Amino acid sequence: MSIIETIKSRRSVKAFKPDPIQEQDLMSWLEAASYAPNHRLNEPWEIKMVGPETRARLNHKTDFGSAPVVLAVLSKPGATPFERDENVMAVSCYVQNFLLAAYEAGVGVYWASMGALPQNREILGVSEGYDVIGLFGIGYPQEIPAMKPRTPISSKISYLS
Repeated sequence: MSIIETIKSRRSVKAFKPDPIQEQDLMSWLEAASYAPNHRLNEPWEIKMVGPETRARLNHKTDFGSAPVVLAVLSKPGATPFERDENVMAVSCYVQNFLLAAYEAGVGVYWASMGALPQNREILGVSEGYDVIGLFGIGYPQEIPAMKPRTPISSKISYLS
């Protein structure tokens, strides 16, 4: 599958099979993701593996679709507001690389933003200044959702003189 086909066919998965994810596969995808663009190669991402007790305390409405793996991806603080923004952008690129690497292996991911809520930051033990980019349920999909229509990119482009 070409990279363009991979990008266009990847979907957010909301229900997972109970089949386990092999740790070496997960580590391979996380490492591949680290080749994301990031300013001054500061690698501002941090990953927290979410265990069963923490997962229960987070009380996600669908328990992350029963995904066998849940992790949180954080962005390190920046010395300035601009550096913080650069870090968040780099970690978002990291996450996209991870999503594509997992998808290529037949694994789906559910991206939840609930980690940014104050009570969930506390549950996750997130230090002051860090941004929670997302909580991710990871597993083999029960089904791949159908593609939803996208706005033509031409309507999103403007030309500057």
